[in-house]
Amino acid sequence: MYFFYFLLGAVIFWGARGFKRHEWNEEYSSLSQTKIILGIQALLIPIHHMAQKTCAPWHQAKYIVHGLDVFVPIGHLLVSVFFFCSGLGLYKSFKNKKDYLKGFIGKRIVPLIIAFYLSEFIYVIMRLLMHEKMDAKRLLWYLSGTNMANMNCWYIIVIIFFYFFFYLAFRFCKKEGVAIFWMFFACVAYAVLGAFVGHPTEGLLRGEWWFNSIILFPLGLVFAKHEEKITAFFKKAYPVLLPVVLIGTYVLHVLSEVAQGVWGYYGEYSHDPLMIPHRLGCCAVQWVLCIFYTASWFLISLKIRLGNRLLALLGSVTLELYLMHGMFVEIFGYDFLEKMPSLYYIKNVPLYILVVFACSIPLTFIYHVVWKALVKLLPFNKTAKKSAS
Repeated sequence: MYFFYFLLGAVIFWGARGFKRHEWNEEYSSLSQTKIILGIQALLIPIHHMAQKTCAPWHQAKYIVHGLDVFVPIGHLLVSVFFFCSGLGLYKSFKNKKDYLKGFIGKRIVPLIIAFYLSEFIYVIMRLLMHEKMDAKRLLWYLSGTNMANMNCWYIIVIIFFYFFFYLAFRFCKKEGVAIFWMFFACVAYAVLGAFVGHPTEGLLRGEWWFNSIILFPLGLVFAKHEEKITAFFKKAYPVLLPVVLIGTYVLHVLSEVAQGVWGYYGEYSHDPLMIPHRLGCCAVQWVLCIFYTASWFLISLKIRLGNRLLALLGSVTLELYLMHGMFVEIFGYDFLEKMPSLYYIKNVPLYILVVFACSIPLTFIYHVVWKALVKLLPFNKTAKKSAS
């Protein structure tokens, strides 16, 4: 495990270039650099899920193998960077590309819907191959997407919702500030809805991970709109700001864990008359934590240009890796989705990590090719090609 953490650090910082005093990475929020940052998060998310499979406290003691404990509670932090970069990228495209909202649903949302159902189809096949008992009703439930076969597909559902709300807000609001306000309103409303829905075992909106990092989406819009002013502040306050954000991330993480233990997030204390406010209180703490975590990566990037071929490669298929890796986390875990025996239980954690990545990465690129091929069949793509010719 010591070698694993050394290797992980080497992968993240290999090829990094530091800047001298009064020098800055002026490309720190560029598309190429954000892809690198997203590549890092895409690398860490499978490790987070492997941690939850090997050493999360809710498992039976006989299945707990320590080593990845630090990764167990940080999934919302990793996803928060994706939400932030989505907001950042959408606003920049909106400002820099003529008629960006024209055909937005077909070009940006429909491909995500295809990605969702392609992933669901693959996972249904895998569930059947693993001998999950599935009647016609459950099969249709999975294939319709109303009950996810791939539990990681929740992110696509959420991002589709916020892409659609972004389209409505910026299409019908004459002022950008008003549009961004409505995006924040959507976040709060969505979180309140999630708090009331709670943590059911079936259907959609199954728990706090559906809403405990979404605040970063509208904050990405705000950052993109005021990037020059924010960057100037970052540079001016950098010697103080960086340690405050890094230390604050750790302190807020501890507070978040305490809040969840005292207030409950899953409805553990169903007798609590303040269960909904307590859930929202946990969410509020985690929103602030996600802000600090995301800011830490961009502050680091402002002074250190991260990047190597591996991270660039991962940054180009982040969604695909996110959707495909979970299959192998389960296939080689102690069971498959807590429903049936796994294909082969790998108890040795370093070997488990190696095998999961060795299987996930090839499937990621196969999925990428199939997904892009399906997207090219869409009518708007054919129309665009005819116009270009």
